[in-house]
Amino acid sequence: MSEEYINEPMLEIFIYETSLQLEQLEQKMLENEDTFYKEEVINEIFRHMHSIKSASSMMLFNEISKLAHSIEDLFYVIREEKPVQIDYSILSDLVFEGIDFIKIEILKIKEGADASADASELIQRIKHYLEQLKELNPSLAIVAAAKVDSPKKQQFYISNNKKVEKTVHQHTFQARVFFEEGCEMENIRAFTIIHNLKDFTTGLQYEPSDIIESEDSVEIIRETGFLVSFKTNRTYDEMFQFFSQTIFLRDLELTELVLEDSESEPGSTPPVKQFLGQEEQKTTNAAATIISVQVQKLDRLLDLVGEMVIAEAMVTENPDLMDLELDNFQKAARQLKKITSEIQDMVMSIRMISLSTTFQKMNRPVRDMCKKLNKEVKLTLIGEDTEVDKNIIEHLSDPLMHLIRNSMDHGFEPPAEREQNNKPRAGTLTLEAKNVGSDVLIIVKDDGRGLNKSKILQKAQSNGLLRKPESEYTNKEIFNLILHPGFSTKEQVTEFSGRGVGMDVVANNVEAIGGSLQVDSTEDKGTVITIRIPITLAIVDAMNIRVGQSKYTIPTSYIKESLRPKTSDLIVDPNGNEMIMVRGLFYPLIRLHERLHHSAVRSSLTDGIVMILENDDKSFCILADELLGQKQVVVKALPTFFQGSHKVSVLAGCTLLGDGSISLILDIPKLSG
Repeated sequence: MSEEYINEPMLEIFIYETSLQLEQLEQKMLENEDTFYKEEVINEIFRHMHSIKSASSMMLFNEISKLAHSIEDLFYVIREEKPVQIDYSILSDLVFEGIDFIKIEILKIKEGADASADASELIQRIKHYLEQLKELNPSLAIVAAAKVDSPKKQQFYISNNKKVEKTVHQHTFQARVFFEEGCEMENIRAFTIIHNLKDFTTGLQYEPSDIIESEDSVEIIRETGFLVSFKTNRTYDEMFQFFSQTIFLRDLELTELVLEDSESEPGSTPPVKQFLGQEEQKTTNAAATIISVQVQKLDRLLDLVGEMVIAEAMVTENPDLMDLELDNFQKAARQLKKITSEIQDMVMSIRMISLSTTFQKMNRPVRDMCKKLNKEVKLTLIGEDTEVDKNIIEHLSDPLMHLIRNSMDHGFEPPAEREQNNKPRAGTLTLEAKNVGSDVLIIVKDDGRGLNKSKILQKAQSNGLLRKPESEYTNKEIFNLILHPGFSTKEQVTEFSGRGVGMDVVANNVEAIGGSLQVDSTEDKGTVITIRIPITLAIVDAMNIRVGQSKYTIPTSYIKESLRPKTSDLIVDPNGNEMIMVRGLFYPLIRLHERLHHSAVRSSLTDGIVMILENDDKSFCILADELLGQKQVVVKALPTFFQGSHKVSVLAGCTLLGDGSISLILDIPKLSG
């Protein structure tokens, strides 16, 4: 978000709440598009648009407000008039276009840009659709048409087969609302409640009554809650549901009241003291068990835990304490280590987010591309509750989106072609996540036409990518050729693919978060792309080693074993490449002294230590001088001046060890490449 807006909590809340509502709205539409929108779905869409309209109007984003208002009007007619003849496909397209428009405007607001794009063209099409709805449903009557271009005027649709909403309401309620501590702008939130209540209540009274005019109202609401009384025809359960949807709601006391004088004039709500309340039904909202925390605070908390882990190691491994008999100190150190580990686990769990939101976002591109490409594809989500660190999830959306678009455009055949090949008319695209040790596997699988190895080799040959005869390439090596920059076998460029931009970016993005990518495919059967990512990047188990006078760190997830080879285990091929034979298998040998440009005295093969590492099914050996031990380390970014040096291209970061020295973390995927 632009610095200009960071300190505007009201704007931040608007962005957060509107984005959340758009996600919920989009998901609800995708889930129900094929079932022609049930009544509760229509109500929910109407309610979301009403909230977005009100909030954007309050924030003076008039184009968003006008567009939300037009969609709200449309669904008001559908909800109240229940027209029989509806083109749901056009209806869905219009609403999705509206969602996309608002999303783009919200993105502009985040970036501090001017969010005033003209929505009039889309609004006109919505109005035109509304007119078509009237023509298809002659009984539909709209007494007062919407005036979307004059937002100050209230708009009403009145059915000719229903009575105008009753002015004599049957139920009287009193509600006291408490907002979550630290949510800020309690008076604005109270105003939003009043604004929404006006649509279906009379006799509305609230305390404090000067919620907008007086800044003191904020403190009053924080201390005593926001008290509101009103009349309505809605039931207790409906009103409870209404208040329960209030953002940042902590506690709700909702009471249905009985008037002493049942003949009181309609619309004249007596003072609260004149009501004989039923037994107070104080209900603690379930949302009270969940609080919202700013991401920056979580990041700061993680940094502090990282510093604590380092400090704990610096105390317990202090060189001044070596060779001393300190039983009590060792006992206290073990307790400190236990508590530190528990705090670390708890903080890491707080940062864990399920992949469900990221997975659900893929429904939309699949739906849109099915319509544009005239394909039939069903998206199946598996294991979407799998949790990953928040920082990793943020880097996953774009690679997944690209893989989905590739499968839709390249992988799946048109329905007629699938039927000719004895396949189901509709293809299946599976997005699956599962835990495997300390990693998470994300699998994108389709049952389309698969990759054509001959075309890939032909294209690679023309691009000069082949380094050996075609016959010597394994299937995996052939499929991995599509990860080269600019590689595409598609002859025709479309709006979705064909420019050769993407798969290399996908691979680079996955590698940037410590992950790897595998491609497997069977012609006419489909393609499987597997992404392996770590659960977290912040604190990892690692092995510290010494090379020359420097210390290096290797994440233990890459280490298969370590050994001291004999001289006879070393084999040199005619090109001078060294290999180590272990139990009959040959592993390429990388001498870290040479790779890391250490000029100091180096260990011979038999004096050093050899570690067998594995990355992406590729195994190799490294030669170091000494193993220093396994520890949990806090991963920190390299200083900027380090990042530009070609000599450190195999470094992923650095960490601080218990003795205060710095250890550089090796980037194993780059080292193996």
